[in-house]
Parts: sequence; C-alpha cells; structure tokens
Amino acid sequence: MLGAGQARAQHDPGRNAVRQLAQEKYDAAAKTLVTKSGRMNSPIEQSEVHFVRMLSASLQGDGATAFDEAKKAVDGGVPFGRIAAMPEEAGKALRSAPGYAEWAAGHPLVLTHGPMIGAVTDGSARIWLRTNGPRSVEVELKAGDKTLRETVTTKAAGDHTGVAAFTGLTPKQKYEVRILSDGKPAGSGSFTTTGPAEQAGSYTIVFGGGAGYTAENERVWKSIAKQKPDALFLLGDNVYIDDIQSTLTDRYTYHRRQSQPDWRALVAQTPTYAIYDDHDFGLNDCVPGPFIDQPPWKRESWDVFRENWANPSYGGGEKQPGCWFDFETARVRFFFLDCRYYRDLHGGTMLGPVQKAWLKEALAGSEAEFNVILSSVPWSAGVKPGSRDTWDGFPAEREELFSFIEKESINGVVLLSADRHRLDIRKTERPNGYALHDFMSSRLTNVHVHGLTQNAKGSTWIYGYNKTPGFAKMTFDTTKSPATVSCSLFDLDNELLHTTTLSSDQLRHQP
Repeated sequence: MLGAGQARAQHDPGRNAVRQLAQEKYDAAAKTLVTKSGRMNSPIEQSEVHFVRMLSASLQGDGATAFDEAKKAVDGGVPFGRIAAMPEEAGKALRSAPGYAEWAAGHPLVLTHGPMIGAVTDGSARIWLRTNGPRSVEVELKAGDKTLRETVTTKAAGDHTGVAAFTGLTPKQKYEVRILSDGKPAGSGSFTTTGPAEQAGSYTIVFGGGAGYTAENERVWKSIAKQKPDALFLLGDNVYIDDIQSTLTDRYTYHRRQSQPDWRALVAQTPTYAIYDDHDFGLNDCVPGPFIDQPPWKRESWDVFRENWANPSYGGGEKQPGCWFDFETARVRFFFLDCRYYRDLHGGTMLGPVQKAWLKEALAGSEAEFNVILSSVPWSAGVKPGSRDTWDGFPAEREELFSFIEKESINGVVLLSADRHRLDIRKTERPNGYALHDFMSSRLTNVHVHGLTQNAKGSTWIYGYNKTPGFAKMTFDTTKSPATVSCSLFDLDNELLHTTTLSSDQLRHQP
C-alpha cells in the first residue's frame, strides 16, 4: 500500500514540474510552472522557472535553449552549484552547448554543496560534502597545532557525495574545518566536540520537520542559527520529493535546499541529524509493508537518503535498511526512529520487529538522565482526526512501548515528533507511570498549515501555534538537581512564543 492518495504538498510548481519532466511530459511541465494566481513572479521564483526550463530543454536535447535558460537562472539568483550538480544525462545537452564550457569556467567550483557537520561526539565527527564532478578532496580538521586529514573520493553513482569520518578527537574542543583541493581551500566550517556521554552538562537542540522549500520562508535557517544550538534535528519531510519512479526529482529537491545560502551556513557549523517521513521517503501517507526489498523503490529511496546526510548510522545497514540510530551526550540519550520503511497496517507495526527489539533493548539498558524518543509522526492520540498515519494507526504497538517504559521503570522519557504542520505540546496521562509529553514541531518552512486540535480525545493539549512557520528549541541541563528539560517555541522570525519546563523528578517512576 503506497498511501491514501498521492498528495503533492507544499504548492511547489518547480518540484511538480520536474516530476513531469521525469515522465517526459514536457508540455504538462511547462503548464505546471503557472500557479493558480499566475506565473511565479518574484525574482527568486522566476529564477526557478528558468532553472526548470533549462532542465526541460536539456532533457529534450536542446542545448542552446538550455544554455540560455541556465544563464537567466544564475543571473536571477540560482547558485551555479545547482547547474554544476545536475545529473550527467540530464545536463548532457546543456554542457555540450556552444559557449557553455567558457561560461562554466567563469564559475570555478570544487564543492557544489556542503560541508555539512554530522555525528559529533566527544571523540568523533563526520563531514559531508558534494563535489563538482567526480574527484578526490581532503577534509582537514584543525585545533591549535593539531591537524587531521581524511581523503574523500566522490563518484557519479553516489551523486558526487562523500563523508569524511574522523575519530580520536578531543572532547569539548573546537575544530576548524577546511576542504582542500590540490592544497587549495575549497570550503570551510567549524564545530565543537561534546563532553563524554556520561558526563553531566547542558545540551541544546533545535528540531522540526515540514521543511518543503518555500522561498519566502527559507530565512528560518538564519533564525535557527541565531539560537546557536548544539545540534539540529530534522524529523522528516525535510524536502518534499513525492516521487518513487525517478531520482531526477530526488536530485532536484535536495540540490535546491542544499544550495540555499542560509542552510549552507547553518549546517557548516551545526551538527545535523535527520530521519525521513512519507514525503522524503515515498508518497503521502505511504505504508510500504514489512519486506526489505519490496517494493523495490524502498531501498532506492534509502540509498538517496544516505547520500544526503551524515548520520552516525542508518538502521541495520545493508542487511536491514532503515534510518534509526541513537547517540548520547550530557547524560541525554536520543533514539531516532524509522516510522516508514517497515510500516505495516496488516501486521499492526510501524517499526517492524528488528527496530522495535533494538529500541526496547537500548531503552532498557540506558542509564541516561533523559531518554528522548524521536518519531516522524505524532505520538499523541487524536491530533490527526480520522487518520491512521500517526501512532493512532498503530495503537497496540504504541501501548506496547508505553507499557514497556512503565514495566521497566525507564525514567526521563520525552517524546519528540513532527508531521502536523504546526507547533504543538501535548501530554498523555499514564495509569502506571508519569505523563508522557509529546513535543511536536513540523512547520519549519511549509506554506501548508494544519489546524490546532485542542480537544483531541486521549491526550491533553498544553500549547499550539500555527500562524507562521517556526521551530522548537530544547535545552537539557543535567548539571542541576533535579535535571531539567526546557522546550521553547519560536516563530519564523525568532519571536519566543511559549516555554514548557520539566524536571527529571516529574519524569520518574515512583517506587
């Protein structure tokens, strides 16, 4: 079961047109670039029209028209890196056009996207990048008089992406990142390693989902950067692809976001972690079933996802694909879940047996002060009335997990979620344990908005906001006694909307 219809969220003419180009529906794609209110008229939207027209012409073998549209797109603000990063076959006619080589030479690039920082611990980090064509580059980390280097070699088969994995780093140390090509600087960033996982400390994250590309809302990345979080958590629908038939749309949506200047500045200095949901894995509300390689597009989507992030790991690897993983810092352990790959309504499971066994074992063995479980869809009952796409579609499995938390006396559990296009704080009262709070953030950039559900049956509403896009910021402080977790909600332009603070004493099973 692919999903309840194939909704094309986010009113995204560019993405929708590219989907049609992938099906060789060139006339339809041209019409799609005209919105309900008329042609896309703002400068940045108009430059996107030129980019899609360039792609269309190149796919049809018209290099001259493609070149003309490419120049208009770049003149209008499209970074040249997006032109350079076009898949080889899609850009073949463009790159063969008279004058293109000389024009491209005036835009010398080694990196088209990145660097992006990921998977930072007290002694390790991963640095992601995409190069301009296949090549080898050096990734350099420098702190004081100590320099570490790793070589990354990229290939067309991996969309020219690569990750440098570093170990042996010093805890609580700032590192400067440089990308070098033939010894010359080609990109830069920085990050600071964490303290030891078991050592008390303060750790701040910003999290959210619902990040379809929307030109007027892309400034959210600059707003988040001003908060100076220790990490950015993206909980699904990070880009809106909605295409299981062609990687052309995958490339278009990822490249568009990765080229955005505020995004690039943020992730070059902020460790970034991601899981997927329906719109960046399959189709709207997709239920792909329990099998690893059926339908075949599942593994292909997983491969594309891995190409575009720098997570610590990806489920069980090649033998058991997925996007789940966990890590701990400052006595806070984060469990990121895959809520799509093995979703099976007939079998009554969202997680699948392997992932669920992993989660239970990891939770039972955790000695962290806070145990944060991150889902791409809401935990709380009733927040999407009539839908089986949230955990409401899997009530027995949700109860199984909640009862397990109680039976094993697992303290400090906090739930994070996304999917609904709004900011929400709710709690679920439990008969044999403390209330489980669900902090939801899933309108980072989206135009489309979901209404507030204050009176949902089965969960208690604390606060909600949906007037503009926004994000949630959480600070965990385990140096205090009792330890605290504070969640603050902000609108698109960094205005504080609400704060909820919990102590570890409120999240503890009573003897």
